[in-house]
Amino acid sequence: MKSKTTVRGLASEVRSQNRGVFRWGLRTPDLGLRNILLATFLLAAPVARGDSARKPNPEAIGNQVQCTCGCVAPLSQCPMAECAEKAEMRAFIKKEIADGKDETAILQDISIRYGVQALTAPPAKGFNLAVWILPGIGLLAGLGIVVVIVRRWRRKPAIVPVPTAASLDPKVLTAVEEEMKSTGMG
Repeated sequence: MKSKTTVRGLASEVRSQNRGVFRWGLRTPDLGLRNILLATFLLAAPVARGDSARKPNPEAIGNQVQCTCGCVAPLSQCPMAECAEKAEMRAFIKKEIADGKDETAILQDISIRYGVQALTAPPAKGFNLAVWILPGIGLLAGLGIVVVIVRRWRRKPAIVPVPTAASLDPKVLTAVEEEMKSTGMG
């Protein structure tokens, strides 16, 4: 025999299935495997693509390379109108892009050909690593010094009790008075 389905039975079944429903009828977020995988793929796609997906741009590389004419400006912002070094370096960059090299390989070739000083930012290797580390160390040391100074300023000075005549030994007092009289000080 089948039992009859009642309205109360259906209502309790619906309530048990919808435990995640708020008072306003919104469901709580259900992070199922499908949603987690979708979020992972959406977030991982740009990371997996990296810099190799885009073609190197002469303008972007020109911002990372310093002109060797002596103007102390990035190559793409060299103020000299007829700069021979700028034209030579741009031709070199365009040739490297045409050869199919990526941005890091082009920057390495530039540093080999023109020296590391041609890069606007030194590579974080060897002695040049100090350029990247020392400002942070200096900042932390300065912060430490400031903290120590502020703590000393906030510290209350120790109160040194001044000895009174009542707290001194009477024998010592008389000895001091006699010494002062004998030396003519008192």
